Amino acid sequence: MSLRLNFQKANPPAYQAMSALEKYTRESSVDPVTNELIKLRASQINGCAYCLDMHAKDLMAMGNHADRILLLSVWREVPHLFTDQERAALELTECVTNISVEGVPQPVYEKVRQYFTESEYVDLLIAINTINSWNRLAISSGLFPGCFKS
Repeated sequence: MSLRLNFQKANPPAYQAMSALEKYTRESSVDPVTNELIKLRASQINGCAYCLDMHAKDLMAMGNHADRILLLSVWREVPHLFTDQERAALELTECVTNISVEGVPQPVYEKVRQYFTESEYVDLLIAINTINSWNRLAISSGLFPGCFKS
């Protein structure tokens, strides 16, 4: 696929609105590593190569997370690589990203709430929804790794 349009240039106010959401997620209560894991898992599900490339590099810059990146798609099979809190956030990420399948089942909500307050739960939802929006913008505009730099 080739770049259809540069959404940053085509509609700067829309891009600024998305950037404001991204800024909020970076400053929210969500741990930076957990935030990158959320971004990676949602991007895997959505098939967004651009975001996978960017967020894998971002997570690697935070430390040696190679095994976690390589095995993220099968995180349930490697519980020793992820904390219980991260696992709850990843499960919520999958539910919200695939919201039409079964929504967010009550047991998933209850598991997440074991580790996150109501306010932190909202921050998780904002983080998950923000990366899903970025994925959809990138895929719909034909963005892929290396097609342009911001």
